[in-house]
Amino acid sequence: MTKKKPLILVTNDDGITAPGIRTLIEVMKTIGDVVVVAPDSPQSGMGHAITLSNTIFCDEVVLKENVKHKEYSCSGTPADCVKIATQEILKRKPDLCVSGINHGANNSINVIYSGTMSAAVEAGIEGIPAIGFSLLDYSLNADFEPSRKFVKTIAKSVLKNGLPKGVVLNVNIPKLKASEIKGIKVCRQAKAHWEEEFDRRTNPQGRDYFWAKGRFVNDDTGEDNDEFALSQGYVSVVPVQFDMTAHHYLAELESWKFKE
Repeated sequence: MTKKKPLILVTNDDGITAPGIRTLIEVMKTIGDVVVVAPDSPQSGMGHAITLSNTIFCDEVVLKENVKHKEYSCSGTPADCVKIATQEILKRKPDLCVSGINHGANNSINVIYSGTMSAAVEAGIEGIPAIGFSLLDYSLNADFEPSRKFVKTIAKSVLKNGLPKGVVLNVNIPKLKASEIKGIKVCRQAKAHWEEEFDRRTNPQGRDYFWAKGRFVNDDTGEDNDEFALSQGYVSVVPVQFDMTAHHYLAELESWKFKE
């Protein structure tokens, strides 16, 4: 009896035509049956936004001839893409959802803002093992070749071992040649933050507008976090949970005995 191939949902936040997702699709096709549902345009920094006040369009597209898998271009956010895929397109729950490969880092605090990771988290909420992949290179001409073997290894490991309920993986890959990447490190999220600045300008009509900019500041001196692992030439793998309850603080907060 032939073993059934795993069904893999592929999505991202850079848009369905981005080189990163095209690489991810090719890698996943070596592992299982692929269905792609991804944004029709870049959605970076959207976090876990969902579309409520506008219609969502999701159309099957053919971006490359003679392919056997199906692809859908969605007008919604990365989280919308996963919702539409699971509720309207796929006939069964996928065995794995992979998001990326993102053009740029999603390590440390960036996980909060990431559309790539929010798509993975949405899949996790729906009970699907999920991974977000990111390469530390923001260029559209980024070289994703060194990422391939690590993406495949991690995806196959998740398919084999599964993930606990409520946990997804955040994987970041350093911008290095394949021969320079030392391996894979399981680690925690670094404690870092952004120092934001806004460039204020005025348009011809006299109305002020702003361009956001900022500086990433790593406040973490530990050697067990993703920022350190990446700086040392390792692929970082952080297990992320979407239960945001501060469980360690429940008893302390209860002791306040709130009164009006």
